[in-house]
Amino acid sequence: MPIDRSYIRVKAMLIAPSTDGLRHLVSVNAPSEENPVGFHRLIGGSVELGETHQEAIVREVDEELGARIVDLRHLGVVENIFRYNGELGHEIVALYSGTLDPAPADEGGTLVESDGSVVPVVWRPFEEDGMATPLYPTNANDWIRRVRA
Repeated sequence: MPIDRSYIRVKAMLIAPSTDGLRHLVSVNAPSEENPVGFHRLIGGSVELGETHQEAIVREVDEELGARIVDLRHLGVVENIFRYNGELGHEIVALYSGTLDPAPADEGGTLVESDGSVVPVVWRPFEEDGMATPLYPTNANDWIRRVRA
């Protein structure tokens, strides 16, 4: 079922560093009109009615990865206006940082979306020199660099 992008969505997403501090976890998303090689997205999802964004990120990580977040810290909020297969999308994203327990494997990790679909996850390098796959939300990049520092 397609996502209704006709309204501004509220999301909570996590910058989850690896134990070596060189990478962070992202989902791998299929190609789109705008990104023919696909794209990476921070872990997280929508805030449900009556739920705080902190409650949402804890729930999303538990549901999607079967993990808990250690040292959860709210970083800030970013706005993400984008196009996906030609459709305009708009999100307000509460960003968090924290480590995952248990952490997904270095290779072959997945998460399960609310519709039951299985999506690969990978450890993306903080140092993105030469990365062909874009990362969304793009406005999170300054926060990602701060988490790395």
